[in-house]
Amino acid sequence: MSRVAACLRLVATGWALARADALVPREVEPILPPSARLAGRVLRLFAGSAARKGRPGERLARVLEREGPAAIKMGQFLSTRADIFGAAFAEDLSHLKDRLPAFPLEVAKAEVARGLGAPLDTLYARFDASIAAASLAQAHAATLLDGTPVAVKVLRPGVERQVARDSAALRLAASLAERLVPAARRLRPREFVEVVIRALDLELDLRFEAAGCAELGEAMKRDPYMRAPDVVWDGVGKRFLTLTWAPGLALSDPAALEQPGLDRKALAEAVTRGFLAQALDHGLFHADLHEGNLFVSAPVQGEGAAIVAVDYGILGRLGPAERKYLAEILYGFLNRDYPRVAAIHFEAGYVPAHQDRDAFAQALRAVGEPVFGRDASDVSMGKLLAQLFEITALFDMALRPELVLLQKTMVTVEGVARRIDPTHDLWAAADPVVRRWIARELSPAAKVRDFADEAVRAIKALARLAETPAAPTVAVVQPRAARPLLWFLAGAAVATLAFAAGLFVAGMGST
Repeated sequence: MSRVAACLRLVATGWALARADALVPREVEPILPPSARLAGRVLRLFAGSAARKGRPGERLARVLEREGPAAIKMGQFLSTRADIFGAAFAEDLSHLKDRLPAFPLEVAKAEVARGLGAPLDTLYARFDASIAAASLAQAHAATLLDGTPVAVKVLRPGVERQVARDSAALRLAASLAERLVPAARRLRPREFVEVVIRALDLELDLRFEAAGCAELGEAMKRDPYMRAPDVVWDGVGKRFLTLTWAPGLALSDPAALEQPGLDRKALAEAVTRGFLAQALDHGLFHADLHEGNLFVSAPVQGEGAAIVAVDYGILGRLGPAERKYLAEILYGFLNRDYPRVAAIHFEAGYVPAHQDRDAFAQALRAVGEPVFGRDASDVSMGKLLAQLFEITALFDMALRPELVLLQKTMVTVEGVARRIDPTHDLWAAADPVVRRWIARELSPAAKVRDFADEAVRAIKALARLAETPAAPTVAVVQPRAARPLLWFLAGAAVATLAFAAGLFVAGMGST
């Protein structure tokens, strides 16, 4: 896309934002400098009726929904930055939806047949009309030749061109924001936009989603909380994806919680524990666990309700250090051990060493103490983490993107759990998963195991060094012009000093 076309696209989006009073919203005018207040007032001269409906985040979300997949994805990522934009703004953006009219069934069938390289009936006995349509893809119900019910996801025709066009406009907007708006530099606009574009590029290749579903599905099988559909690998291509059908009803359907024998308390606990087990035990979590992506079926033969998570376009990952950080943070807050929570931040290097550890512990106490003594239904773990990240910003903590994505997902999960069971005690649900991790990873036996692992790694490193010794250092001597007189005088000086030292030592020995 040419720079001129990107500029025109950006102007059109800017006009839509101005019409909705979402560029310089009237609500933030009191905290803006005079020049920004003046710009906001000028822009509001062009505002339409949409400018009077809802909060700034709601108005922005409505515009982004109309602007297409790249804008929606950007809004979803902005919703993870409550530390910058505030909790209410982030919450409004987190409700972004991208529901669109479906494209024709015959187009979807042709796309899948092209990806298969064979007629559709070589894999599917039945292929039905769309059951859900979004900005990037739509889903179809189908049946395999062996009678297995499946869901087939197919990318929209021409969506790659649309994303490329929007990506060029996003890059131009980021460049202008970084150059012209100093306050925006904290968000690192160019880096942020590249993260958004990278996420979109991955979502445009459904083979990556299939791999993520399979990987997280294997991890979920080790816990009793939730499951992933199986991937039908014969029905996977760059532009289409086939998964086994998720049984039950989506939690977004009011009838889901009315199924016979359903225990709401146990279901809410399973949702919370399932997410935390993914993050802590496996370091890989489903980062979009809203009601539409969670299917629940009634209990069978005395077992609990079955929960199946779908849509693996966004996965979060936590390394060992981040998992340890999360577990110890939650454990520290559960035990009101604020000095320990502070120590974790410093030991992990998240807070610079020059900061005052005691002052940081005091700030953490200001976050944690209001939680205790209150009803569990009034306490939000996600919001506590958001406040924690806000406090840490005052101490120069560089917030890692995976932790922000984790916090955003936690807010979604606890919202789902409390809609299932309004009395859901999030901390009580989290406690066994957190304590299990602490017992397994920080016990004396675990420390011995870690020491042994370090010893094995050291021995292997020494073995590799012995097998392939380092190349000998080669000294390169630059020849210089001969200077006989200089070298003669230097040698004479050294000899004289040696002779004098010998006389001195001999004299000391005779006394």
